Amino acid sequence: MNQPRREAAVRQILEGPTGQVPPELYADVVRRGGRMLRRRRTVRRLVWLLLLAATVAFVVWALMVEPWVEPPSTTTPPLTGW
Repeated sequence: MNQPRREAAVRQILEGPTGQVPPELYADVVRRGGRMLRRRRTVRRLVWLLLLAATVAFVVWALMVEPWVEPPSTTTPPLTGW
């Protein structure tokens, strides 16, 4: 079934007096819903994995670079009073 025919079938069902869903439409909806849930779960896991990787990368960078430490002076103070 193509998209316009599906939409027409759904409209016909919704506008009908009984409101019952045919079994073949129910099976299609359950299959699509399961697929959507699996995709959503996969995307959510990938986002969490990306967030974890970014956090680990930041912690490793911060431990290596130590941005909270003042950088060493590049000039020496003047020598006076020798």
